[in-house]
Amino acid sequence: RDLPPICLDVRQKQRISIDTLPQELKAPIPPEPSLPIRTKTVEDFQGDVEKAKSSGDWKAVHDFYSTTFDSFLEINAAFKKDTNSEFNTIEDSGIDAKFVNVVYDALLNTPQDVQKSVLKGIINGLLQEWKGPRTKDDLRAYCILLQNPQFSNTSTYVIYAHLLRQIAALTEADHHFLVHWSKKISQRRFKQLVDRLLQFISLRLFPAKPEEFPPMVKCTWWIPSAAKVLALCNAANSLLSPPIISYTDFYNSTLDHIDLMEEYHNWQCYGNSHRFSFCQYPFIISIAAKKVIIQRDSEQQMISIARQSLVDKVSRRQKPDMNMLFLNVKVRRTHLVSDSLDELARKRADLKKKLKVTFVGEAGLDMGGLTKEWFLLLIRQIFHPDYGMFTYHKDSHCHWFSSFKCDNYSEFRLVGALMGLAVYNSITLDIRFPPCCYKKLLSPPIVPCDHNTLVGICDVTLDDLFQIMPELAHGLSELLSYEGNVEEDFYSTFQVFQEEFGVIKSYNLKPNGDKIPVTNQNRKEYVQLYVDFLLNKSIYKQFAAFYYGFHSVCASYALLLLRPEEVEILVCGSPELDMSALQRSTQYEGYQKTDLTIRYFWDVVLGFSLDLQKKLLHFATGSDRVPVGGMADLNFKISKSETSTNWLPVAHTCFNQLCLPPYKNKKELKQKLIIGISNAEGFGLE
Repeated sequence: RDLPPICLDVRQKQRISIDTLPQELKAPIPPEPSLPIRTKTVEDFQGDVEKAKSSGDWKAVHDFYSTTFDSFLEINAAFKKDTNSEFNTIEDSGIDAKFVNVVYDALLNTPQDVQKSVLKGIINGLLQEWKGPRTKDDLRAYCILLQNPQFSNTSTYVIYAHLLRQIAALTEADHHFLVHWSKKISQRRFKQLVDRLLQFISLRLFPAKPEEFPPMVKCTWWIPSAAKVLALCNAANSLLSPPIISYTDFYNSTLDHIDLMEEYHNWQCYGNSHRFSFCQYPFIISIAAKKVIIQRDSEQQMISIARQSLVDKVSRRQKPDMNMLFLNVKVRRTHLVSDSLDELARKRADLKKKLKVTFVGEAGLDMGGLTKEWFLLLIRQIFHPDYGMFTYHKDSHCHWFSSFKCDNYSEFRLVGALMGLAVYNSITLDIRFPPCCYKKLLSPPIVPCDHNTLVGICDVTLDDLFQIMPELAHGLSELLSYEGNVEEDFYSTFQVFQEEFGVIKSYNLKPNGDKIPVTNQNRKEYVQLYVDFLLNKSIYKQFAAFYYGFHSVCASYALLLLRPEEVEILVCGSPELDMSALQRSTQYEGYQKTDLTIRYFWDVVLGFSLDLQKKLLHFATGSDRVPVGGMADLNFKISKSETSTNWLPVAHTCFNQLCLPPYKNKKELKQKLIIGISNAEGFGLE
């Protein structure tokens, strides 16, 4: 469509806010129509509402609502901060947020005819604006209408759906504006907006009264439109640090009850094409649902590989053996790391089979306990400071990769494979990696075909360094804010030093870095290069081996659905404890849940501080974190110990089992339990 002639300087002024967009997103901007003049202020409106409440005459309020929402132009005339200004930048929407909030807060308390007039006006506005290119006034109207609290009511869903459809159909450049404008909405109202969209999807999937909505076949576009608008909200949320609301606030738990594997297969087959799948919008899918997808995908891969092994055996006229259906790992306790390394390297083709562990010279059958014990012992040995693979940082309570150079990085590959096997076999590991590690693990989420492509490299910031080496990060932060002469007072260059096996080695952060002084002008570059060196470059070979080890087991398109925080929860479990949920799901052996000792136990545990509750969980299960499925997935058991009550409680971490002597009173039980959980470290007292 041809635009009316527009002089160059105005065109430039109108486009200034989208100059950062790719060329293909820049579209000609239609001229803004002149707005009607509306002079009512927030105070005027509030006065009208108060008068209406006291007198019962709502005419003035009714007239305001019916006029304001009658068209997109009227919405702008009422709520635009200055009707003479264009507000064409992403930084300022020009919306008088306070006025919008006051009008919406009052709306639900007005008579029904007032509320109906608003909905009628919105229908008129949507019909008027259905054709033609969008102006910034149109985008402002969409942004304001999205916040209408009336859309929480299912009776308005047909109108809401059409509003969402129009917003979803906007150009990418228009979406760019809406995203930036939405991040200015207050936290409470932003959360309400997201909740409305999630509720709309849930009730369209599972309507309480199916007759309330049109048949699903006639409105297949409802859910895709809502998902697209949620994606804009998610993008707005991600622009801020910290975000407006938690990423978990976008989860829709209703999706846990649909056929997720069908969604996943549709997505695998059709990608992000015209066929809709919730997997196109993974931020909506809860971590519990993602775990189901990953487990089912893992199981299907396990079955497929086991079946292929069986077919190969039969085709060679060999007798099938049940062991071929498993990844059988045989290790000696005295050579745990080397044997595990050899086994996993030799059986690389079997990594996607169900894991089964045997300790040489021991008659135990692996029903899950031996596998967990193998993980616990191996992790403990590998992460021991004397082993030299990882450095433990006391300030941040986490491990990080040692930058020491070595000839063979296969042991880092083993750790990566261990983490992959834990996710694959639904085992929670007691590993303390910083969030940055999981960000690197998904860079990229699918292993590149070209082996020359760098892996495990991601954008890192000073915030990432704070989570690993807070003292060093604090020093660099002070360098950035230093008000004196950096070059003269710090006397630093673009060169850093690291100690390796007692020898100090120097590294240039850029070519000839040892000859480039750090100044007030280039200190930001110095800090960024230093952080990148510490978290990416200095440990590249170690992390690349770790990355390939993890993906050798977990290679799956399902990883594309995950955020780094979600990978951490799958590997290590969730830090949120609910001891009441643990009490409800606990099994007993030798005790009844009504026995006095058990009642004492739960009285004591529920009264513990969070720190002591974590210690108890670590003592009994080997980790102070909770599996994705919650406390019920721990299969926690309390067994009666027929020993003297002078003894401390004993734990079998491989089976998540606590052996509790029948203590005579609550005071004795509390004393013995605290001594036990506070002084035990895994398999022996410190």
